Amino acid sequence: MVFTNKRRREKSTQTGFTLIEAMISILILAFGILSLAVVYTQGIQVTAMTQMSYIAEKKAEQTMETIFAARDSHILQWTNIRNVTGAGGAADGVFVVAPTALVAAGPDGLYGTVDDDATVPDVVVINAGPDGILGTNDDVVMALGSMTRTIAITDIPNIPNLRQVNVTINYIVGATARQYTLVSYISQFS
Repeated sequence: MVFTNKRRREKSTQTGFTLIEAMISILILAFGILSLAVVYTQGIQVTAMTQMSYIAEKKAEQTMETIFAARDSHILQWTNIRNVTGAGGAADGVFVVAPTALVAAGPDGLYGTVDDDATVPDVVVINAGPDGILGTNDDVVMALGSMTRTIAITDIPNIPNLRQVNVTINYIVGATARQYTLVSYISQFS
């Protein structure tokens, strides 16, 4: 028997990644991370938009409630529950026609009238201050300087004791202008 010393030449198989595979993996990972960052940013924007939408809704409801309360408590007569120009251009109404900034109600206690106190901007209490008690001077508040309110009161044709009241709150979230409108009907009788 003759032994031969032959080296076996085996093909070596490498395990691992090539440079191209590593670059593709990095690109896929970067795309995923950037996608998560976009989703996170959009979530923050939606949260801010939701908060402002809620505030706009509540401010419109607050305005509508003061109109109904003025009728029920007889602070206003039926002829005064309309815009300043009134029916046929008469100046019998008390509610301002144009959009107005959200400010404190004047002596009549109604929002959107000519006697509103423009020196006191309307604010929303975010949370109690360090003392933990709401309604004190140290409360954390948010000014509503970017919001405006429009009150439009129109007579319903052929129904003399019924009017439509539209309260529209315009506001800006980021760079987007938004609007909330509350529509209700008020009758002469409470």
